[in-house]
Amino acid sequence: MGQETGFNSLDGGDESKDGEKVGLKRKITMWNGVAIIIGCIIGSGIFVSPKGVLQESGSVGLCIVIWCVCGLISLVGALCYAELGVTITRSGGDYAYIREAFGPFLAFLQLWVNLIIIRPTAQAIVALTFAYYTLQPIFPDCDPPQLAIRFLAAICISILTFVNAMSVRAATRIQDIFTAAKLLALVIIIVTGFVQIGKGEVEHFEGLFEDSHWDIGKISLALYSGLFAYAGWNFLNFVTEEMIDPYKNLPRAIYISIPIVTLVYVMTNVAYFTAMSPREMLGSYATAVTFGQNIFGVAALIIPIFVALSTFGGVNGLLFTSGRLCFVGAREGQLPGIMAMISVTKHTPMPAILFTGGLSLVMLISDNIYSLINYLSFTQWLSVGASIVGMVYLRFTKPDMPRPIKMPLFIPFFFLITVLFLLIVPLMAAPYDTGMGVLIVCSGIPVYLIGVVWKSKPRAFQRFMENVTVLGQKAMGVASTS
Repeated sequence: MGQETGFNSLDGGDESKDGEKVGLKRKITMWNGVAIIIGCIIGSGIFVSPKGVLQESGSVGLCIVIWCVCGLISLVGALCYAELGVTITRSGGDYAYIREAFGPFLAFLQLWVNLIIIRPTAQAIVALTFAYYTLQPIFPDCDPPQLAIRFLAAICISILTFVNAMSVRAATRIQDIFTAAKLLALVIIIVTGFVQIGKGEVEHFEGLFEDSHWDIGKISLALYSGLFAYAGWNFLNFVTEEMIDPYKNLPRAIYISIPIVTLVYVMTNVAYFTAMSPREMLGSYATAVTFGQNIFGVAALIIPIFVALSTFGGVNGLLFTSGRLCFVGAREGQLPGIMAMISVTKHTPMPAILFTGGLSLVMLISDNIYSLINYLSFTQWLSVGASIVGMVYLRFTKPDMPRPIKMPLFIPFFFLITVLFLLIVPLMAAPYDTGMGVLIVCSGIPVYLIGVVWKSKPRAFQRFMENVTVLGQKAMGVASTS
C-alpha cells in the first residue's frame, strides 16, 4: 500500500532472515474473535455501575427493558459491521471504512481522536479499575491509596503491553482465559439470582413499571448509559487481517457474542434485584460488590477478585485492538512509518503496541481522564455513524464491490436513526461536554495539514525521521510490510 504523506519513513525490507515475508499472520480463530468481542464489551461496567440505567429509567421493569433494547441496538450495529468487515477486509475498523468511503482527511480525524485520547484514556481507566479492585481486599475498611492504585495500574498496562508486543497467540490466550473468568463471575451472580427467585425473593419485582420515567429525554439518557456498557461490539473489525477465514469467522463471532452479552447483562440485572432494592442499587458504588455482601457474607471477597480479572482482560482487549488501529494508520501514511512495521520474529505490530501502551501510561498521570471520556462519547457515536453512512454510500457509488454479506437497507437506516438520536440528545443535554469533544477532534486539523498534507518538509526534519526509524528498527527488530 503506497505511502501518501510526509510521515513516510525508510523501507526496512519486507522479508525476515529466513526469507519468510514479514507481515501480520492469520492466527485469530472464530472463538478467539468471540472472546475478543465479549472481553472488550464486558469490562467493569456491569459489575460497578448498572445504576445509571436504573436512575434514568426509574423502575425495575423499564430498566430491564432498556438493557434488552441496548442489546438489540448493538446487534443491529454489529450486523452492519459484519457487512463492512467482509467488504473492506483491511484492519482498522471505523478508520478503514471512513477512509474507503470519504477519503483520508475524515479518516485521519477519526484516527487522531481515537489514538491520542479515546483509546489510551479508556485503557488507563479500565487499568485503574483493575488496580482498585485488586487492592480492595487489602484495604477492607477504606479506599486503597491513590499512589498504590496508579502504580498497580501501570504494572498491569506494562505487562499486557509486553505480552501483546511479543506474541499474538499469548495475547489471544489471555483474552480467552479472562473472558471465561468474567463470564464465570456473571454466571455465579445469575445462578444465585435464580436461587433467590426460587426462595421467593421477588418483592422488588412487584409493580415492575411503577415510577417509570417515560419522558423521552430520560429514556434517551438511560439508553446512553446502557449502550456505554455495550461498547466494544465493533472491536473485532480492528483485527480483520489477522482472522482465519474472516468471511466466515468475523460474522459468526459477532452473531454468537452479542446475543450472549445481551442475555448475560439482562439476567445479571435481574439477579441484582433479587438481593437489593432499587434504592440500594442507586446508593451503591459497586453494584456487584453490594450484591456479594448481601448474599455471600464472608465469601463476598470473590466478587472484587472477579471484577479485577474482568478488567484485566478488558485492558488486554483494548491494547490488542488499539495497536492494530495505530498500525493501519501508519501503513496508510498518516502516522510515522515506524508504526507500520512488524517484528520479524514475533509477527506483531510491536512499535504500534508499544506506542499505545506508552500513551496509556502517560494518561495515568492525569487527574482528569474521566472527564475526557465524557467529552468524547459524542465523537465515538459520530465515528460509528460515519462508518454506517459510508456503508450505505458505497452501496450506491460502488455497487460492484464484492459483498459476501449484504444486509437489507432497512437495517443500516434503522441504526442510523438510533445514532442520530444518540447524537442529538447529548448535544442538547450536555452542550459543554459535546463542544469540548468537537474541539478535541478539530485539534487534529493542524496536525493533518502539517504532518500529512505538507510534503516538502525541511531536509533536516526528514533526516531526523529517517534516523529515528533506523534506530527503532534496530532496537525492536522490525521491518516494513510494504
